[in-house]
Order: sequence, then structure tokens, then C-alpha cells
Amino acid sequence: MSESGHSQPGMYGPGRRRRRRRGERDIIGPPGQNLSGPSRERDYQPRERRDGSEDPPGPLIQKTPIILAKPPSERAKTSQSTPASGAPVIEKPIMLMKARDDGAKPGTPPETAAQPTGPSKIEREGQRPTQPVYQIQNRGMGSSASSSAVDPMVGQAKLVPPEKMKHSIKLVDDQMNWCDSAMEYLRDQTDMLVVGVIGLQGTGKSTVMSLLSANTPEEDQRGYVFRAQTQEIKERAGNQSTGIDFFITQERVIFLDTQPILSPSSLDHLINNDRKLPPEYNLPSTYVEMQSLQIAAFLFTVCHVVIVVQDWFTDLNLYRFLQTAEMLKPSTPSASSDSSGSSGSEDGAEYYPHIVFLQNKTRREDFCPRNFKNMHVVVDKLMSHSHLKYKGSLSMLDCNIFPGLGQDYLPAEVNMFLLPVQESDGEDQLIKAGQWQWFHESWSGTYPLFSLLPGYRGHPSFSTMVFKLRSQILAMPRCQLSHTILTEKNWFHYAARIWDGVKKSSALSEYSRLLC
Repeated sequence: MSESGHSQPGMYGPGRRRRRRRGERDIIGPPGQNLSGPSRERDYQPRERRDGSEDPPGPLIQKTPIILAKPPSERAKTSQSTPASGAPVIEKPIMLMKARDDGAKPGTPPETAAQPTGPSKIEREGQRPTQPVYQIQNRGMGSSASSSAVDPMVGQAKLVPPEKMKHSIKLVDDQMNWCDSAMEYLRDQTDMLVVGVIGLQGTGKSTVMSLLSANTPEEDQRGYVFRAQTQEIKERAGNQSTGIDFFITQERVIFLDTQPILSPSSLDHLINNDRKLPPEYNLPSTYVEMQSLQIAAFLFTVCHVVIVVQDWFTDLNLYRFLQTAEMLKPSTPSASSDSSGSSGSEDGAEYYPHIVFLQNKTRREDFCPRNFKNMHVVVDKLMSHSHLKYKGSLSMLDCNIFPGLGQDYLPAEVNMFLLPVQESDGEDQLIKAGQWQWFHESWSGTYPLFSLLPGYRGHPSFSTMVFKLRSQILAMPRCQLSHTILTEKNWFHYAARIWDGVKKSSALSEYSRLLC
């Protein structure tokens, strides 16, 4: 065997010797190390035989990486799951954030600008979207969607508060037809309170409802949400409201203002204008009374609270009217017995609202404790056979209006509230009282110590009384109107069905025939 080692393939074979040498070189020692003797170190250099240029073709075929290599699909997955370490990869989230806010740069491909960025990378770079709504919308979209397809107003529209009403709209017009214009102001939520009002002509129904809903006594009455009688209408003894007016507040309280019941101006309008009556009514007086009964029966079915407004105490015909409307009220299913919103076991399957007797434009003598007690006793006796909830829901004794009276002063306290004359209407009398006091003290020779003070009123101010009344009304119980819990929109459809049923009621038709 020569020193160059060319005689070795005859004994060991070229392939075997070379595979053994490669194995020993990879495992035991570094490349180029010769284990046969010191004379072999000159033939094997570290960088000369790694490419296999001097090897025969056989070993090159056996070097194919069949075992060590992976399929192309797994190789692609491995490259994607490998964390980015280069600088261009770190810059990608910054480019994506700029493309989302300011648009993609000219050098950025469209598919790169549409890729979503992870929240951890955004926080690490210190960049956050100015409006979180955009980020929420982009997360729900696919990776192929572009940022230009996202409407910025879609996310904010869900958070916008409901539209605020500036004036009332018609729920039932003067022809007693249902109107659908109030539907756009309603929402799909159940926390609501429905308050209606009935009363004779000129008692101040629209003014009271405006003060309870959106206005203050200091504002001009011409800007009230429910239009009150103008001076011209008062002079010709007319009525301002016709049909049923609708208004809803931001606190989701629905107020229903109605035309006056048993209105003489409506009867005069029918007679003088030769208006044609429906065929089922023979006399104009019957038609006016049936309109009033339809409105009252409707309110008794769809309202949580019904306010009965009077400007003097008291009219017995009004109580007869309330009992007739209660008798002709359409049957409505109440909540189940196990529901917390049940209208009461004594009412059976019928629903009855809470009734509040509001004495408007009261005098100072009406606030006398003795007269106040007598008023409660009279109303309690007149409503003793009624199923309407006329007691136990409102109390003037809890408002600190009569600080010297205890809870046991009234044996049967009904839902009654006294509202005095507004200061703008009675300020002339108070000024005259102060001037008379100053004149009397000056004539008698004494100093007018209290000449600048108004006369004794005997009750709190009008603004204070309105505030207390509003607090009492909004705190009244909200019973369930039907067998299911109603949202605002469901209540609107339910009220439309009730109104259609009231107009077609066989009980009301039979009662109108008896009046003839």
C-alpha cells in the first residue's frame, strides 16, 4: 500500500471506506482528521473535499437528503410559526397600523396592508387605534377585506342615544284614526312608564303634562311640548287638543295628552258645521260622549298611570263617567299569578291602572288640613266600588307639604294631589296684598317692616309643587300591561290593537244604542 492510499479501495471498497470516513469525521472529530496515520493529514483539507468534487458519482446519489428533509407543506408551516427576528418583520405591524389610519404606502402591496395585526405587537410598539370601534369592526372581517370597506359610523350608531323629541306628535288624529309616526322614537327596551291624562275642557291638562315631561314653569307656554290654549281660543270657548298626542322623554316615560272629555266646544263644532256623523250615531251629543268613552277606555288599558285633572272640587258627572269607562273597558289579559308584575288577585284577569286625582288651580283654603281631609273622604266614598287603583300609590303627606300632619291623619288616603295657581296668574293678587299691608302700616304710623314680602300663600311655591308631583308620578309602580313583558315597540303595536278593538267594541256599540 502506497502512502497516497489509492490501494485501499480494493480491500474495503470505495463506498464503504468513504461512508465510514464521513461518519467518523461527523461524530468523532472535525473534518480533515486522519485516524490511520500521520501521513494522511496532507491529503484531507478542511475546505477542499466538502463539496465532493473529487468523489466519484456514486456517493453523490447517496447524499440526497431523504431522511433529514421535510415535505414542502410542513416546511411552509414551520417557516410561518417561527418567530420573526429580522428588522423587516418587526416593521410590518407599524406599516399595517399606518395603512389602517392613513392608507397604505405606495410601496406596500394591497394584501400586506390588509393583514390584521396582533394586539400584543401593537402594544409592544406603543401604537393604539384612536377609535376602538374601528378595531372591533376589523377583527370581525376576513383577512382579505380592505380597510376602505368599513363604515366608521356603523359602530358609533349603536351607541348614539335615542333622538330627543322637541314637541308632541299625533298618536290618534282628530278623525279618531291611528297614526304610526311615533314608531321612530321607540326602542326595544322594557323599562318604560306610560302616563295618560283625562279631564274636562280648560282644566289645564296640556299644561300639566308639559310641566311633567319636558318644560319648567319659567318657560314660555308657547314653547311647551303640548300646546296649551291660546288667548283667542279661550275667548271663543274652544279646545286646543284633539285626539291623542304622544311624547316620550329621555327617561323613557311616555306621556299621552287627550282632547277634553264631554267637550261642549266639540259638540258646538258638530252642530254648527253640519258635520256628518257616523251611521251608528244619531245625535251629536251621543257621538261626543262615545268619543270620550273610547279615549278613557283606551287609556285604562294601555297606561300605567292615568291622571284625572279637575279645576274645582268636585263634579259628580266626572265620577259617573269614570265608572262607565271602567265598565266598558276591553278585557285584557293580566300577568300570570306567579309573575311579579301581576295586577292583583282581586282583579282576576283584568288589568286596571293607577288613578291620580289632580286638583289644579286650587285656592289657599284647599290646603287647610280639615278641607284636605274632607276631600279625601269624599273621593274615597265615590270610588269605593271601583276596581281602579285610586289609593296607596301617591301621598302628599310624604312630600313634606303638611309638616305637622302624621301618616295616621287621613284614615283613607287616596291618590290626590293639590296644585296651586301658577305665580304668573296670581302674582297680581300677591302684589296687591303687599301694597295693602304697606299702606295700612304707613297709615297707622308704624314702620313697614314686611312691606316688600308677598301675602301669605299657605302652601309651597308652584315650581316646588310641580317638582314634588313629578317625583311622585315617576315613582309609581309599573305593573305589567299584558300577559307578556312589552318593549316600547311592542307596546306601540299592542296599543294599536287595543284602539282598533275599542272602536269595534260591541259593548260600546250597545251602550250607544241605549243612549238613543
